[in-house]
Amino acid sequence: MLAEETGFDGLKVLRNFVSHDSRGIFVKTLNKGQFEQAGLHFEVQESYYSVSGQDVLRGMHFQLPPHAHQKLVYVTEGQILDVVVDLRATSATYQQIFSLTLEAHTQALFIPQGFAHGFLTLSPTATVIYSVATSYEPSADAGIRWDSLDFAWPVSQLVISERDRALPTLADFASPF
Repeated sequence: MLAEETGFDGLKVLRNFVSHDSRGIFVKTLNKGQFEQAGLHFEVQESYYSVSGQDVLRGMHFQLPPHAHQKLVYVTEGQILDVVVDLRATSATYQQIFSLTLEAHTQALFIPQGFAHGFLTLSPTATVIYSVATSYEPSADAGIRWDSLDFAWPVSQLVISERDRALPTLADFASPF
């Protein structure tokens, strides 16, 4: 695993170890020692995945303190445009956006506490794995509207949940981070 800096404190792009042979593919997504060498202290408490169709936008989600979590995101099928916005009010990158395309197997995004996260499915389907360092707490579940960011989503006809349509805008969000 190689950890690449992003210009956002704590946010890293991780290049997975990938091996191909006649049987198929083998991918290592987490190695505690390599994480610690990269300055990432991460203990998985929960892991879950979503399967989404093309043009589905999920986000921009996060957990409020004290239940805020670090998140490791990677794709096992398909391709997504992964997007995060820094909600840490004292950060040099406050309200700035980082995005990258994540393809199956190749890389992951490590997201520290204090970021809103979302993604757009670019392929016919995509399976996205989320491993988090805290357990999900329904009362701390939060988010901001995808269309309140200074970001040009590359699809005009997005598939979005009613929940995500009802989220507050970034301008109306008072950050607790």
